[in-house]
Amino acid sequence: MDGMVPTGTYGSWPSPIGAGLAASHDGHPEYVGVIGDEVWWTAPRPTEGGRRALMRRRADGGEESVLPAPWNVRSRVIEYGGRPWAGARRPEGGPLVVFVHFPDQRLYAYEPDVPGAGPRPLTPLSGVGAGLRWVDPQLWPERGAAGEVWCVLEEFTGDAPTDVRRVLVAVPLDGSAADDRTAVRELSDGAHRFVTGPRVSPDGRRAAWIAWDHPRMPWDGTEVILADIAGDGVFREPRSLLGGPEEAVAQIDWTADGQLLFSSDRSGWWNLYRADPHGGTVALCSRDEEFGGPLWKIGLRWFHPLDNGLVAVIHGSGATALGILDPESCEVVDAAGPWTEWAPTLAVHGSRVVGVAASPRSAYEVMELDTRTGRTRVIGSAHDDPVDPSFYPEPQIRVFTGPDGRETHAHIYPPHNPGRVAPADELPPYVVWAHGGPTGRAPLVLDLEIAYFTSRGIGVAEVNYGGSAGYGREYRNRLREQWGVVDVEDCAAVAVALAEEGTADPRRLAIRGGSAGGWTAAASLAATDVYACGTVMYPILDLTAWGTGETHDFESRYLESLVGPLAACADRYRDRSPVRHADRITAPFLLLQGLDDVICPPAQCERFLERMAGRGVPHAYLTFEGEGHGFRRAETLTRVLEAELSLYAQTFGIERGDVPRLELAT
Repeated sequence: MDGMVPTGTYGSWPSPIGAGLAASHDGHPEYVGVIGDEVWWTAPRPTEGGRRALMRRRADGGEESVLPAPWNVRSRVIEYGGRPWAGARRPEGGPLVVFVHFPDQRLYAYEPDVPGAGPRPLTPLSGVGAGLRWVDPQLWPERGAAGEVWCVLEEFTGDAPTDVRRVLVAVPLDGSAADDRTAVRELSDGAHRFVTGPRVSPDGRRAAWIAWDHPRMPWDGTEVILADIAGDGVFREPRSLLGGPEEAVAQIDWTADGQLLFSSDRSGWWNLYRADPHGGTVALCSRDEEFGGPLWKIGLRWFHPLDNGLVAVIHGSGATALGILDPESCEVVDAAGPWTEWAPTLAVHGSRVVGVAASPRSAYEVMELDTRTGRTRVIGSAHDDPVDPSFYPEPQIRVFTGPDGRETHAHIYPPHNPGRVAPADELPPYVVWAHGGPTGRAPLVLDLEIAYFTSRGIGVAEVNYGGSAGYGREYRNRLREQWGVVDVEDCAAVAVALAEEGTADPRRLAIRGGSAGGWTAAASLAATDVYACGTVMYPILDLTAWGTGETHDFESRYLESLVGPLAACADRYRDRSPVRHADRITAPFLLLQGLDDVICPPAQCERFLERMAGRGVPHAYLTFEGEGHGFRRAETLTRVLEAELSLYAQTFGIERGDVPRLELAT
């Protein structure tokens, strides 16, 4: 009959969302800032080798890439990086930007409006260890003859991943440090292993920064350090102002009248407070929701004071909103619009607030809120539907009951394709997605990788398992010494519940994840019989090796909270590691690894595959030159998606001729 939608089995549906299309839209804008009247930010370029471009919005409303390929604006401090650029307007009117170039990690200065000018290096290279790295810069043009950049320096002192120190420094803008490390002026004493960049009071007399030490991670406990700034620019009498081992301060900033604001989880939720130099604090808005998040990168912003005393805030539980907080009344007025996720980056210019937001129907865009009118508009990296949006999935926000009656949050994306319906007697396959971190969170946004599967008839369940950020400290702490248990149980509980309620086919369930999510995926294949197959990307597979030097400094002692102290819990490290339980894995799997990954190195996968050899379990191992922790290049992302789909097609008995067949060894 004309007009009837054709019937097709789940997983076999044709889709306009190809792997290459999804790959070319991977990543999102970050690190917004304002120079004069212009908004600047960084943006991903998967089709240009995975570099990060520095973008500006011109006065005429157009946007342009400030630096051509291969310039790559991205820091490697703590390997996850952080804010890689800063800018100011020169007295003569043109912008001056300083930025970190990813391949050599040097700081560069650039004046894009000066004819014939190119980026010039401000910092030297180092032949020791992994060298010199810089992050979270701020420009101080009035200091010295030519001005300075104040930022964090990460300096390797040897070849081991933990042979490293981090200090606050001042880099001269005249280029005198480009070949001379001694020209870099150290501002802090290196008393803490980890620091954020300094935040300077409006009167220029005080500097504050966040610091923490092993074995704590920044979402476990941090301190706020306050120092006086002498006339010669030296930090005097640094002292701990607030925070502690069980209080995580995520961000600090000064108001226009010199008050220090901070986001702390002292109540069990990241809320906003005002501090005074003597340690007293006042809660600005006490709510059971987050006004902060885990500090995975240096220089993230969840709030930004305005000159009129109001504060722009990113807040919420699970999903997030951009609001304007009145500290006197605790009233928050949210920006109207469909956005369900605001990335932790904010900038303010007068009455305008700039951020980055997305929704289930739109990818991340650079947004501007005019606080006078309440109007929000897109001003950069505008979403443009690459296909008919009727092919996008419609997410469901769900809460499931896991072991011991605990609540588990998840986003469910059922199969959806306007051009196909499934047979009435068939249930769809589902893939459980375990996010990384594990102190991370799956945002509720349009993701073309999810749409790649749902538009073909394969459902996706993103699980914010116990330990995930966004639901308060108690929820995060569920994973303390329970990694490999709670995350595995929560993912399995969601998968089983979907099967039991008739949403998913219990015989066609899969699990996938990268990094810590790769650990959860592999551990799930070893510990449960819920899944028919799994996709494991750049994973942790051997806890003992990872906890004894086989990763970078930032996370080198993370396992002490996730699993327990190695000396006291050596058996636990062995018993939970998938590498020790290859004999328990019977489901087919796909293993994906970047060969330049220093966080979860290839040695983890290679050791695991040695244990799997000869066991007759179908599997594939794909490696990628030039890729680190997390894939960034379009060709890599395309290959990964097609291989993953082929694994599911072969395992679930689906006929697909539109992707290369993944060769599975045994």
